[in-house]
Amino acid sequence: MRVLFGVLRVGAAAAIVVAIAGQFAVAWSMVPDRAAFVVNFFSFFTILSNALAALVMLAGAWIAFTRPDDPEWFNLVRACAVTYMSTTFVVYNLLLRGISLDQATTLPWSNEILHVWAPLYLVADWVLAPGRHRIPWERLWTIAIFPLVWVAYTLVRGVLIGWYPYPFLNPAQEASYGGVAVYVIAIAAFILLVGAGILALSRTPWPHDASATAAVIEPVDDTLTAG
Repeated sequence: MRVLFGVLRVGAAAAIVVAIAGQFAVAWSMVPDRAAFVVNFFSFFTILSNALAALVMLAGAWIAFTRPDDPEWFNLVRACAVTYMSTTFVVYNLLLRGISLDQATTLPWSNEILHVWAPLYLVADWVLAPGRHRIPWERLWTIAIFPLVWVAYTLVRGVLIGWYPYPFLNPAQEASYGGVAVYVIAIAAFILLVGAGILALSRTPWPHDASATAAVIEPVDDTLTAG
């Protein structure tokens, strides 16, 4: 089963890389200021979360091929990636679908992979792939670090250069900074909610590693036998 998910993870990572590269290549050929474009392109939360997801899937494939279960550090990083990709899925489909994001040309198939199919796969992988371990609840705040840093970077950079990756972060909108604050707080709350759900799923009895489950059950069986 772990080998199967290792293969699926390689396929998912490849699809993400192709989608990012395809979007980058098409926009690269059309933008006048390529230096600014590169920085802007990799300032999108979608691109960053998908790049992280691709790296996590490749690491997860290697771990699945070489280990019977997942190391604790990988469980936490994978939980972060699943949370961010879930946020990408919801925010895009609720707030951004059909809106131009100033990247010259948007590839429909790339958009669907990065905003729909890749997030759905990461959630399915988290729910179904064997080998994960329970993550302590106090790690929830670790999941929130990257989005908070990204929001701070985006808002400060936006003030300096007048460019924002998403329209709801632009204070030039009618609601001004108050509207931006509402969106940021709502999305932060959503990330924490999703992160809590991801941590809760890590505590379900399946699909944990069978050997770990046996190790928990074995002392009970020994006690009963001794009695």
